[in-house]
Amino acid sequence: MKRRAAALLVCLLLAFQLSLPPARAEDKVFFTAAGSYILPLSDGTMPFWSGGYLYIASSIFTGAAREALGVSRVLDSGQEWVVLYSGNGGRSLTFNLSDSYALDNSDNPYYPGAIRRNGTVFVPASTVSRYFDLSYSVIQVDRGSMVWLRQAGYGLSDKLFADAAQYSMNSVYSDYLRAKGAAPGEGGSPEGTVRPALPAGEQEPSAGLEGKRVALCLRGGSDASSMADVLAAQGAGAAFFFTPEEMERQGGTLRRLAAQGQSVGVLADAGDSERSVAEQLEAGNAALCRASCGKTRLAYIQGGGPQDLQSAAEAGFRCLRPDMDRSGNPLRSASGAQELVRRLAARGGNAAVWLGDAANPAGLRAFLAAAGEAGGICAAYRETGLG
Repeated sequence: MKRRAAALLVCLLLAFQLSLPPARAEDKVFFTAAGSYILPLSDGTMPFWSGGYLYIASSIFTGAAREALGVSRVLDSGQEWVVLYSGNGGRSLTFNLSDSYALDNSDNPYYPGAIRRNGTVFVPASTVSRYFDLSYSVIQVDRGSMVWLRQAGYGLSDKLFADAAQYSMNSVYSDYLRAKGAAPGEGGSPEGTVRPALPAGEQEPSAGLEGKRVALCLRGGSDASSMADVLAAQGAGAAFFFTPEEMERQGGTLRRLAAQGQSVGVLADAGDSERSVAEQLEAGNAALCRASCGKTRLAYIQGGGPQDLQSAAEAGFRCLRPDMDRSGNPLRSASGAQELVRRLAARGGNAAVWLGDAANPAGLRAFLAAAGEAGGICAAYRETGLG
């Protein structure tokens, strides 16, 4: 009788724990980090302990975090089951919400199973890490705790990573507080936004960009004309890289960029199975000449190795080798602009920044304003280097 009463008490305590209201913004929080990324804070997706196991939101296995961990998620529309799988070896774990375990490819059970809480499916960090050969740690930080998942052999200790991630945690926490005090759709970070942690040894800047020259390098896609509007309004320079096909389609934009004094380069893909890098560069220059009666010696080779760079150099091109690659970090808001300014201030010196297609006109406008206030100079990247 006593055993049944004790079991009933445990069940009631577990049910109470799962039904607790979300933590208030002023309480200690539980950060989640995947690889070098600090994920957004949300009451509905914060990790929690249950039955001696740490549970993490299955939604972290999407977006940039998915790429960092090498594990992806499939969730059925009714949220009755979730599958985590790795493209490396085709391994998978299926969590059925009606079961207390997960099944691998061979129907072997793994305990414990998933839990649905606040409408979100959570999975046990220990089971997932063990099965997919990941490492995870629970680290005590200033505002609470952080669970850090990464691929094996990441190369940083818990302390070094926590120190390097301090700025990103502060930024994510500020977004969390703003979201708690704002109406739906106002403030906070967009769903899926992640913040990369600062590399080890990089400190939060104490100064601005006084006198530093920044060369923004952009993919010359459909937004190129709108981006040129923003640059013209701010009196700033940038470099636009177009594929040969884009140059054929956007003759008017190419003429405008040339008249405005912006730089234009050829974007080549080293993985193109039909044309060599040299052939793409030649085709791009031919299209540019037809559009603007001019040519360029500036190029950016995606996925290019030393041989591709050598081939481009022999053809007379100067290849962009950016100091910072921010193509995976959206520049579409004031918060993204401020983060980029801080990163530039932290690294010191002039910098060429490859944004690819990660920026939009609103983000570019916000960055130019923030960089100007910090004392930076936004100049075009030229064939002779940073202009």
